[in-house]
Amino acid sequence: MLIMQSFECNREKEDRATLGLVVLQEDRTVEDDMRRLLPETASLLVSRVPSATAVSSESLAEMEGHLTDAARLFPLGHHFDVVGYGCTSGTAQIGVTRIAELVSAGTATDAVTEPVSALLAACKAAGLHRLAFLSPYVASVSDRLRAVLEGDGVATPVFGSFDEANEARVAQIDAESIQSAAEALVHGADVDGLFLSCTNLRTLMVIDPLQQKLGIPVWSSNLVLAWHMLAGANAAPALPQDLLIS
Repeated sequence: MLIMQSFECNREKEDRATLGLVVLQEDRTVEDDMRRLLPETASLLVSRVPSATAVSSESLAEMEGHLTDAARLFPLGHHFDVVGYGCTSGTAQIGVTRIAELVSAGTATDAVTEPVSALLAACKAAGLHRLAFLSPYVASVSDRLRAVLEGDGVATPVFGSFDEANEARVAQIDAESIQSAAEALVHGADVDGLFLSCTNLRTLMVIDPLQQKLGIPVWSSNLVLAWHMLAGANAAPALPQDLLIS
């Protein structure tokens, strides 16, 4: 004979920073990076947005039509401190204001950010104005992002690329290649920082060695995004690189 018992329970109260992240369907890197960068005092929920395997201005723009639906896949009734959109080039293509509108239409959040706004905020916090810019993508994709940064007072006088348009292959670019390209790009350049663009580029392992060797701040899309999401929840350290201090 089956006997069922009913029990009363208490409900836990969420006292952590509540963060959401909209990740590209083809991104293989940003979630692992966020697990490393975010403290235990932050809660992170993730949704995905359809994205193409090949990166172009046209494929990036297509995500605009899917962002609200991706945000709607977060738990119903959940309220975020901050939701991030994990695409640097997509942000430049769609626009910061439009992304905030689309994400906010799909879920309840106090703030929306992405790598572009995060990078600009980091540059302001650190007083940087001239960045060396390393991207995995062809120049036609990166040119739009560089123009957006320039419009907000951050110049990218030197630019380097791996000329890769396939997202799966972007995630396979190894640390040695990234570090070697970054060192060559900065050598002799009049810059006060280095930016490693793309949330799918695996950069966290090279940031500290590059900073020590180059003597300038080195940031990646995922590093500044994590930092700015925490800043929106009043839980960020002074500068992005402080997140790498264990």
